[in-house]
Amino acid sequence: MDYLWSPWRYRYVSKADEEEGCVFCRKAEQRDDRKNLIVHRGKHCYVVLNLYPYTTGHLMIVPYAHVATLEGTPPETLGELMNLTIAASGHLEKVYKPRGLNLGMNIGECAGAGIAGHIHMHVLPRWPGDVNFMTAIGETRVLPEDLETTFDKLAGAFAGTPAG
Repeated sequence: MDYLWSPWRYRYVSKADEEEGCVFCRKAEQRDDRKNLIVHRGKHCYVVLNLYPYTTGHLMIVPYAHVATLEGTPPETLGELMNLTIAASGHLEKVYKPRGLNLGMNIGECAGAGIAGHIHMHVLPRWPGDVNFMTAIGETRVLPEDLETTFDKLAGAFAGTPAG
């Protein structure tokens, strides 16, 4: 049996119980989008950079409503979530010119959701060699730009995206 280890995420999961409430709900309520890495706000969902990205440009589309399942999510929220996923894919392709994309949700703790009670869609640009010995053996991510630079690029790309 093979194992996939992600020890770099320990910083994230070890802090999960330190703060009260849901991190996604807290970010949505605050209005400092730069501090919270929110690159776009729609009517039902927002787009945020992953604080501990797997690759540069790792985005998440998050409903404002605190919902744990797709079945419990209103249809208009699901529609905007998918439209923002499509927009995010296009913006990442224009800004970063990846060779592929990963899209996905981990619903529930056992499925790998770091925030199990609040669904969110991951959108990650991918390139040949972005998982190399540094990640696999050295347990270290090497990202070519800081989150502030990524924020500026993607907030600019989303500037023309409708807000809902």
